[in-house]
Amino acid sequence: MYQKFQISGKIVKTLGLKMKVLIAVSFGSLLFILSYSNNFNNKLLDATTKVDIKETEKPVDKLIGGLLTADFDEGSCLSRYHKYFLYRKPSPYKPSEYLVSKLRSYEMLHKRCGPDTEYYKEAIEKLSRDDASESNGECRYIVWVAGYGLGNRLLTLASVFLYALLTERIILVDNRKDVSDLLCEPFPGTSWLLPLDFPMLNYTYAWGYNKEYPRCYGTMSEKHSINSTSIPPHLYMHNLHDSRDSDKLFVCQKDQSLIDKVPWLIVQANVYFVPSLWFNPTFQTELVKLFPQKETVFHHLARYLFHPTNEVWDMVTDYYHAHLSKADERLGIQIRVFGKPDGRFKHVIDQVISCTQREKLLPEFATPEESKVNISKTPKLKSVLVASLYPEFSGNLTNMFSKRPSSTGEIVEVYQPSGERVQQTDKKSHDQKALAEMYLLSLTDNIVTSARSTFGYVSYSLGGLKPWLLYQPTNFTTPNPPCVRSKSMEPCYLTPPSHGCEADWGTNSGKILPFVRHCEDLIYGGLKLYDEF
Repeated sequence: MYQKFQISGKIVKTLGLKMKVLIAVSFGSLLFILSYSNNFNNKLLDATTKVDIKETEKPVDKLIGGLLTADFDEGSCLSRYHKYFLYRKPSPYKPSEYLVSKLRSYEMLHKRCGPDTEYYKEAIEKLSRDDASESNGECRYIVWVAGYGLGNRLLTLASVFLYALLTERIILVDNRKDVSDLLCEPFPGTSWLLPLDFPMLNYTYAWGYNKEYPRCYGTMSEKHSINSTSIPPHLYMHNLHDSRDSDKLFVCQKDQSLIDKVPWLIVQANVYFVPSLWFNPTFQTELVKLFPQKETVFHHLARYLFHPTNEVWDMVTDYYHAHLSKADERLGIQIRVFGKPDGRFKHVIDQVISCTQREKLLPEFATPEESKVNISKTPKLKSVLVASLYPEFSGNLTNMFSKRPSSTGEIVEVYQPSGERVQQTDKKSHDQKALAEMYLLSLTDNIVTSARSTFGYVSYSLGGLKPWLLYQPTNFTTPNPPCVRSKSMEPCYLTPPSHGCEADWGTNSGKILPFVRHCEDLIYGGLKLYDEF
């Protein structure tokens, strides 16, 4: 760049004084413009924000009612402060003052006890000695180990963090997968990433984290090999699809009286176990203060914890502006096909059409008489965002609405960001696209998701949306009715224990607690938090 603006000395000497002054002024102005442009990209979002403020004449709440701290540099993670008020209406769900206070206290605790602190080094040294006689010290920890599937991971991260919040433990995240490629750090002045020299990581390659792990709490509990006089320095908590009740009920008070004394907990989970935390009366008292609106647990925790990296956020913003920003209304449709997709496309697309038209989310197709639309009236534009591994779904919808006009005169445009056919968890590009699509779905006005899909659970709860849930088809037929509107935006705990902490209850017993009930998208089992009774 500099070479382009050099001027030969001989030429300068031949110029008059006025011309020399003119060149000097012009050159100086150009340098100023170039200097200014270096900061333009960094200021662009701020400028956009100011325009939005002026147009709406409403104050912008970047911190979401105090849910977020202001202690981060905005440029390091653009999504943290800009994603909500720039791309969707403010959430009607406000965090409680108690939750805000609890989060600020946790941030201070994490900063005091997190990686590279003296407390952490001391705790690691004690763990390495594996000496059960060692005292807890000031800081206790819970390590999250990634399971399979991005939706599962985000749901369990929120679950483990809430447990850490309730028990005053420090959450550390296993970063052998791609967490740092997807999410920004959520806590100021420290890190939630587990250092790669953590001693238990190498140890687990030999044993593997499963029910046979020597210090799996469920197994030790069944064998009565743990009690108040034999507290180990660490425990493994197993909460996967094959977990036993002894694994799942670690939240109960009698279990917590032992677990609370263990300095290190290592958790592997692939389910959203938050509903079970309410079984513990001590936890329940605290949870009611944290979340007066019970169905907002994941909504608030996700907005606090999960901020896509700049690379992922670029995907979200680019796609939103290209395809969704001009629409009068946005509909999200997330389709999960369980099992092999062969022969399943037609009845699934029939189910989607049946649901969306019955619920007035998409217009019905026009009759010949209705096709004579009043051309003087500007048609409404509805953008439909489809998220699925299979591009056939958006292709079918596009063909339908391009060949047949709608009865309302609306223009329906269908978009699908990706269709990779095979789930490729742990592949960086695949997981980044998946996270971007979850956020894009969360920015829609209404959303339809597949039953039992954790991808869908994250998307609608993140956006504060009560979804229409597509019933899972059986025998390649379209269910009737095709879908149900959920009364709660909370995710479902798909594999809860068969009984509670104090009293037995079967999976068909109806209400467990007034606000913990079975999920609408499962015929049997599954627990979910509700505010509507």
